[in-house]
Amino acid sequence: MTLEETFEKVDEVMDRLSDDDMPLEESFNVYKEGMVLLEGCKKIIEDVEKKVEELSAAPDEEE
Repeated sequence: MTLEETFEKVDEVMDRLSDDDMPLEESFNVYKEGMVLLEGCKKIIEDVEKKVEELSAAPDEEE
């Protein structure tokens, strides 16, 4: 799943959590789902940051 797709899922989770009629147990499960999605976002971002750092540290190949 891409970062954008994951953010869309997080938005869906947030919308679901705003439902005042949702039972507490279901709210907890939806919250857990959101936390897993956010952890996935964090990992994707960290991977991209690592790649950027590697590219920045690599010597220029044109020289």
